[in-house]
Amino acid sequence: MLADCHVHTSFSDDSPYPMEDVAADALRLNLDAICFTDHVDYGVKPDAHSPEAEHARLDPHLGKPITNVDYEAYFPEVHREQQLFDGQLQIACGLEFGIQRHTVPQFERVLDRWGDQLDFVLLSIHQVDDQEFWTGEFQEGRTQGEIRRRYYEEMLAVMEAFDGYDSLAHLDLIRRYDPYGERDFAEDRDLVAPVLEKVIANGKAVELNTSSWRYGLADLQPSTPLLELYRDLGGRLITLGSDSHLPQHLGSYLRVAQRRLRELGFREFVTYEHHVPTPHPLAF
Repeated sequence: MLADCHVHTSFSDDSPYPMEDVAADALRLNLDAICFTDHVDYGVKPDAHSPEAEHARLDPHLGKPITNVDYEAYFPEVHREQQLFDGQLQIACGLEFGIQRHTVPQFERVLDRWGDQLDFVLLSIHQVDDQEFWTGEFQEGRTQGEIRRRYYEEMLAVMEAFDGYDSLAHLDLIRRYDPYGERDFAEDRDLVAPVLEKVIANGKAVELNTSSWRYGLADLQPSTPLLELYRDLGGRLITLGSDSHLPQHLGSYLRVAQRRLRELGFREFVTYEHHVPTPHPLAF
């Protein structure tokens, strides 16, 4: 079973990849299943077609307005692809929620309005106090210890306030944007352990995000020691995703990721339909 459960399309402000092309490419790549998970990041992005969207910043690479998913168009298009590829490719409908503690009510409203359309929700921490990681704004003027502490404290606070997610995406994402580089996991262990305990207690999953290979990280994402801690604490639910934004990203490294998980003592990964996990054996 090869399932890519973190897939972006042109409905995300940072991707030019048309949804129908994503599905067609997934079929060509012999993937069994995909889940569309386009971006929603309240606090730093307005909704598409809202009055604020008229003054939205433009993506520096694509020139697209930086806005949240156009829900009115997104869900019908996902359903159209499901019908078009029925019997050939399993397609799940998801979103990636980039939540901050002060934006939780806005995400609750999204679920109230659109929750019955969703199979899967990824929870990500992309910003703290509306300060972006990818621009370096959040990291500026902070020590490495402060960066890591603020990141994991925000994650835990969001998890305590919001339960409407299925899997925690790229849990140690801050490693990718840390200007100080990698550091020993032992220094972050006491920050990460409460997050993992909360994930397990709430029956949520942790994502293994295969973009670590294309970003040239020194280890998996989340890292091997973090996954070992998750395993030792009793964590069993793992989702897999490429975090693809372009054709060359789609489905990448899924098989090797499965093998690495098996080496770490995991025996299965899960996909979601209507927020219910289905287990699949890991590849040898």
